[in-house]
Order: sequence, then C-alpha cells, then structure tokens
Amino acid sequence: MNKTKKMMVGVLTTLMAASLTACSDESLPPRPDDPECDDWEWDASTGTYVCDDDDSSHYRHYYYGGHYYSSKRKLQRSAAYKSYQHSPEFKARARSGIGSGTKGSFFGG
Repeated sequence: MNKTKKMMVGVLTTLMAASLTACSDESLPPRPDDPECDDWEWDASTGTYVCDDDDSSHYRHYYYGGHYYSSKRKLQRSAAYKSYQHSPEFKARARSGIGSGTKGSFFGG
C-alpha cells in the first residue's frame, strides 16, 4: 500500500470513529418518560428531544422542562428554554460538528 492510500485509510478511519462518537447517546440526558409519546428523537440544534411517535397528538413537538412546544420558534420563546440556552450543559450538547445535525461540519454542510 502506498503512502497516499495509507493516509486516506487513516483519515477515513478517524472520520468514522468521530462520527460514531458524535452519535453516541452517552452524553444525552435520559429520554422523557411521558405517556403522551412513546418514541423520542434527539434534536442537537435545540438540545432537546422531539416526539417522533406518529400516533401521538404531540408528534414532531419539541419537549423541554415537562412541556411540549409545537414549533422550534415557540420553544425558543420560552423563558425556561432561553435560560437553558446559556447553560454549559446546552453548549456541550448542541454544538455543531459531525453527527450534530447542524450545518458547518467538516464537509462544509
């Protein structure tokens, strides 16, 4: 294997490892335990969970602080969420990068 191929394998291996690490659920808070929704998806751009249960009346609603928000705009207007946005916890969970779901990644997203 020549040097270029070895370098490319190394770069791709590093990117794959970083991608898998970024998608890990270990750093996320526990999923909400709410009977109104049985399926949750993490939204890295807001640092909150979104109800992904299409049988729920809260389908695609953001969930923060025990409340559902029907849109990202309504979530962002919440005083509790505004406070959360300035916390170190939020900054650690909602940063951009590989696997975060936000633009501006390594590939220029």
